[in-house]
Amino acid sequence: MSFNVATAAARLSIAPMMDWTDRHCRYFHRQISRQALLYTEMVTAPALVRGGAVHLLDYSVEEHPVALQLGGSDPKELAHAARLGADAGYDEINLNVGCPSDRVQSGTFGAVLMKTPGLVAECVAAMAAAVDVPVTVKCRIGVDDQDAEAILPDFIEQVHAAGCTYLIVHARKAWLQGLSPKENRDIPPLDYDLVLRMAAAFPDLPMSINGGIETLEQANALIAGGLNGAMIGRAAYHRPWDILAEADRVIFEAASPVSAREEVIDAMRPYISSHIGKGGRLHQITRHMLGLFAGQPGARVWRRVLSEKANRPGAGLEVLDEALEGMSHPDRLAG
Repeated sequence: MSFNVATAAARLSIAPMMDWTDRHCRYFHRQISRQALLYTEMVTAPALVRGGAVHLLDYSVEEHPVALQLGGSDPKELAHAARLGADAGYDEINLNVGCPSDRVQSGTFGAVLMKTPGLVAECVAAMAAAVDVPVTVKCRIGVDDQDAEAILPDFIEQVHAAGCTYLIVHARKAWLQGLSPKENRDIPPLDYDLVLRMAAAFPDLPMSINGGIETLEQANALIAGGLNGAMIGRAAYHRPWDILAEADRVIFEAASPVSAREEVIDAMRPYISSHIGKGGRLHQITRHMLGLFAGQPGARVWRRVLSEKANRPGAGLEVLDEALEGMSHPDRLAG
C-alpha cells in the first residue's frame, strides 16, 4: 500500500481496541465498509519477537486496508516486530503511545512514552528503517500534569523527523495515576482545538483525530476543520451499522457495499462456517455482531439469542437464523 493510499484510507479509521478489534471483528466491519482503515488490537513487540506469538498477526486478506498496531519501547525489538508485520502483508505499522493501562505502563510503553519523546523517535526511526510500508504513531495530547500545549509540539516534531508518516491524536490526556483505563476514555476532557492547532502547525504531517466521535457528521466536521481523518472507536463497535454502512458514501464518496443488515449477515455465513469447521466457536465471531441492529425494533432479542446460545457447544448458523426469526416473531423463540 502506498503512502497516498494509506492516507486516503485513514480519512476514516476504526480505532484499535483491546479484546475487541480482533480478526473476526475486522472481517465483520469490512463487510459493511470497503473503504475505512481497520486496525488490529495492540500486539506487543515482545510477544512477537521473544514469545514467538506470530499467530497474533493472522488476518484475512479481505480485511485490507488493515494496519498493525504494535506496543513496545525497545527500538530493535520494535524494528523486528515491524518487519514481521510488513512481511505478513499489513498496510501500515502503528506505534501505540496512548494506552494508559497498568500492564502497559509496567512494560514501559503506551501513554507513558509521552514523557520520553526522544525514545519514541528512536523507535519510529528503527521501525521506518526496517519496513517499506508507512510507520505511524497514535498518541495522547499528554499525560498527568504535563502542559499539553507545551509538550505536544515537541513530541510531534521529533516523531515526524524520525519518519512518522501519519499521526493519530487521541484528544485527551491520559492520567497514569488515579484513573482506570476505562475512566481514561471518558473523564479527561477532550481538546479538539489543540489537535486542530497541531494539524495547522504541522501541515506536512497528515493527522487524524480520535476521542469522543459519535457520528459521521461529527467526523466530517473535524476533517473540514483542517484534519486529514477521523478515528472512531466505541461508537463503531457498538453501533457498527450507524457508522460503517454510510461511511463509504459520506466520507469517501464511494458506493456502499451493502444496503441492509441482513446482507451483512449473509456475507458472514461462509466465514462463520469456515471458522467452525476449523474448530472455532460461533461466539468468537458473533460477540462482535451484537450491535448490528442497535436502535432497531427487535435488537434486544437479537442480542439475547446470540449472547445466550452462540457459546453453547456445537452452536452454528442456526443460532443466527433463530435470532433473526426471533426479532420478527419473539413468541416463537425456543427455550
